[in-house]
Amino acid sequence: MAYDTNRRSFLKATGAAGAVGLTGLAGCSGGGGGSGGRSVKLGLLFPETGDLGSLGKPMRDAGELAAIIVNDADVDITVDTQSEDTQTDPSQGVSAANSLVNAGYPMVNGPASSGVNLPVCKQVFIPNNVVGSSPSSTAPSVTSLDDNDLVYRTAPSDALQGRVLAQIAYERQEDRTASTMFVNNDYGQQLSDAFVGAFEDKGGTVQQTVSFEKGQSSYTSRLQSALSGNPDTLIVVGYPESGVQLFKDYYSNFSGEHNILLTDGMAEASMPSKVGNPMDNAKGSAPLPSGPANDFFTQQYKDEYGSEPTVFTPHSFDSAMVMILANAHAGENTGSAVKESMRMVANPADGATDVGPDNIAEGISEVLDGNRVNYSGASSSVDFDENGDMSAVTYQYWGFGDGVIETLAEIQFDQ
Repeated sequence: MAYDTNRRSFLKATGAAGAVGLTGLAGCSGGGGGSGGRSVKLGLLFPETGDLGSLGKPMRDAGELAAIIVNDADVDITVDTQSEDTQTDPSQGVSAANSLVNAGYPMVNGPASSGVNLPVCKQVFIPNNVVGSSPSSTAPSVTSLDDNDLVYRTAPSDALQGRVLAQIAYERQEDRTASTMFVNNDYGQQLSDAFVGAFEDKGGTVQQTVSFEKGQSSYTSRLQSALSGNPDTLIVVGYPESGVQLFKDYYSNFSGEHNILLTDGMAEASMPSKVGNPMDNAKGSAPLPSGPANDFFTQQYKDEYGSEPTVFTPHSFDSAMVMILANAHAGENTGSAVKESMRMVANPADGATDVGPDNIAEGISEVLDGNRVNYSGASSSVDFDENGDMSAVTYQYWGFGDGVIETLAEIQFDQ
């Protein structure tokens, strides 16, 4: 579906943040500084349904919010967005991505999961010279996916999250044995592998590594395999929809006394109520929004949607903002131009103007004049390394509160 983000008042009058939108104007060609009075075309590619639907829709909304803020500012561009649903499915993700490419979108915020992002990048973005920037695709293999500088992400690699989980298990919880259960895709396998290597490096022993499929009616047999050695802790890598059934089975058929460590994909505040257990023994890790504009973003999100931001929404907002700035700086709606401007608007440089979402009008004016800016956002300072990854991130050690995700500690990691 397409969205009109031209005026916030119109969106609120319709009662939906994603109303049927206007067709964007063709981008002006030009280089070495953007051209004003034109439409910037931004695709949004998230799971609105499927296993990640509950997390994907807020991420979509956060990307849309970036366009709304720019369109509400007194600037000489407008942002035209179109949103497509990946359904948390690789083949549907490829089809949805092709819809955006065929509609002329040169840059896309998304996809969300690595299991969808990897085939979308390989089969759609890279062959069609389209810039993709995922706010939540964390598989380590994304780092080496593309030599053409078309693939970015505002979320950190799970190579770091595996180290964070190992640190929590071995040092904070004093666990010495562990098993992993992971969803059978790139995200699950690679994060499990990252944890295993880091935990064993610290001196821990991994007893079992057990994969599982999404959307099953029972996970009891997989839990039996994972818990067969009675590990001190069980690492579970997956998504909320499957996680609800998995933990219903766990609390019904097992002691419920193991240390449980979850990952970012299961950081959904409503999970305990859906499971029917407070899940007090379950903790987790996730990238923590630590950018200077996080308070600004949080208030804007609450004002627009009437709810609190969720996991990876700040990363989606920043992903969209950076691409909008890059497109404005490039001066044309082509992936080849946008990719050349991504670091020109995001990374520190002598003479660059500091920009955030709270002074985005100044930033747009600067890039339209061909000047460099240094965008710092809600999720982090948003500095891309040579692979399109984040240079430094902060992680959250979290637990389930009363209908909220509570931060128990902050853990800083550098690449």
